[in-house]
Amino acid sequence: MTAIYFSGKAGGGKTATALGLGLKLQEKGFKVSYFKPIGFRKGTIKKDDDDVMLMRDIFCLPFSGDTISPVIVNDHYLTPRFMQEVKDLHPRIKDAFQKCSEGYDVVLIDGSIEPHVGHNQGLDDFNLAEILGAAALPVIKADDDFDLDQNLFYLEMWKNKKVPVIGCIFNNITTTQWNKTDSVYKPLVEDKGCDVLGLIPSQVEISAPTVAEFYDVLGGDVLTAPDNMNRIVEEVVVGTMTIESALKYLRRAPNKALITGGDRSDMALTALETSTSVIILTGGLYPDLQVLSQAEEKGVPVILVHQDTYSTLENLQSIYRSIHPENQEAIGIIKNNVDKYLQWEKLIDYLQG
Repeated sequence: MTAIYFSGKAGGGKTATALGLGLKLQEKGFKVSYFKPIGFRKGTIKKDDDDVMLMRDIFCLPFSGDTISPVIVNDHYLTPRFMQEVKDLHPRIKDAFQKCSEGYDVVLIDGSIEPHVGHNQGLDDFNLAEILGAAALPVIKADDDFDLDQNLFYLEMWKNKKVPVIGCIFNNITTTQWNKTDSVYKPLVEDKGCDVLGLIPSQVEISAPTVAEFYDVLGGDVLTAPDNMNRIVEEVVVGTMTIESALKYLRRAPNKALITGGDRSDMALTALETSTSVIILTGGLYPDLQVLSQAEEKGVPVILVHQDTYSTLENLQSIYRSIHPENQEAIGIIKNNVDKYLQWEKLIDYLQG
């Protein structure tokens, strides 16, 4: 059995990359399992990690969510109860990993929302890969030079832990960053002795979050169009300015989420005349009935939250796209990306070598 640790930041596409490569390995005759030692819970509803539900369904795994992802955290996980249990976490993770490994050729290990998360208790990707005897396959999303610096630092961490690195993949690359990634970032990574197995462009169908994912994080009340929560959100616009100032931003931003106070009916109505996926009304202020009527007519969900606008924006930092098993279009795109953009044969060579 070979374990492959996919590591990278949330929204960088590591789970999608693991899924695509896992399906390719399955196609080539490998028996594939999945493990996520540190799961992340978005919002307050207690349910299995989205990635766990996806992989369990796709690979028909017989394990419970608690086995596939034995430790669940959020960004305030260091509670007294957690600190009391932390001494038992490494044995719990190793025991769950053993169950997910038995009888399989390959285990895809999904890293946490950031490689460093859990470092204070030895639960970061680097320590866990070493403990589980996995090889690393970092998935890099470098939106700027600082992101690239961070990922080069991570490559040094893998080397320091003596964790073998199969190669890395640049994923979710915007059109404006493509040439720089190919001509500057890729050679810098290769200079560190790490093979680059491919570059995958950003695709809104699998990278942009949906209205439902906004709702999972923010909670609140859905006032209109509850059947359209699968709309994608490409941009976020905060409506705190005058209508005249806001209009150019509202027209320019496609498939947007407008965040504004419930007392700004003028802003909401103006947004409804442009490409808007959802209106999020803050402060618990119920909107004018005209807003609800027009939103319902246009099929645009309106979500009423009780936080202020600043707190709402802070909460949105944890949003990223989750792929669901029934989304065959997205899964098809992911499979096509492996064939079109990745040197997947090198992964096969590593497993067979």
